[in-house]
Amino acid sequence: MEIKFAFAKTIIYEAAAYIRERLDEPIVIATKSGPTDLVTQLDEEVQDQLVQKILASYPEDKIFAEEKGLRHPIFDGQVWVIDPIDGTNNFIAQQTDFAIMLAYFENGVGQFGFIYDVMRDELYHGGGQFDVYCNEQKLAGYRDRSLQQSLISISAGFFQSESIDILPLVHQSLGTRLYGSAGISFAKVLSGRLLLYVSSIFPWDYAAASILAEKLGYQVLTIDGQIPDFQTRQDVMIAPIEKMGEITSYIVKKEGVR
Repeated sequence: MEIKFAFAKTIIYEAAAYIRERLDEPIVIATKSGPTDLVTQLDEEVQDQLVQKILASYPEDKIFAEEKGLRHPIFDGQVWVIDPIDGTNNFIAQQTDFAIMLAYFENGVGQFGFIYDVMRDELYHGGGQFDVYCNEQKLAGYRDRSLQQSLISISAGFFQSESIDILPLVHQSLGTRLYGSAGISFAKVLSGRLLLYVSSIFPWDYAAASILAEKLGYQVLTIDGQIPDFQTRQDVMIAPIEKMGEITSYIVKKEGVR
């Protein structure tokens, strides 16, 4: 596994270098499901490069990735999960606060994950048999602090939700912050800058974080407290395991909603 882990670190650094080298080039933008769901040529090029390198070295492995309909189930064999540019809108508008994410599973069991904050050159890596680091600094894991003294991150859509009331949780916290990238938000939780992050996201958004979290005292669950299905878009949160009960007690199901 050490060889595969080192290989993954190499190719994610190469992908980030490829992006940084092209920041001054024109960006070709297309829409997917709606006007704010965007993809660029670099999303596709970076994914293509990662897929090609993985399959050249490990031809029996499979791919679950954001672009081009690559959706091999993580529960079936040796599977890489790829998000080539997480936070594409940030990348387009600001050229910062975006991440490359890569995760590796064997028959549904996470072996390691990577979240690379490209412009800050911060690589969060580890999980499974590996300790979790940011670059060369080992992360200490969750240290208890009160919700009232902690910042949290909740995607904007939850404030208009017809099924849950998120405001009681917000009012118990020190305040909310939004970053526009699941990877950046997950990294801020794992490094202790945020207590929790809640968003409606896809498996490629949370796969790496789900592996890293377990080594640091956090867990990635759905709002209902279930393990995500790793197939569809779901309402997902990352929070300290020991505070899950308290946190979920402030997420109120609206009356009349089953």
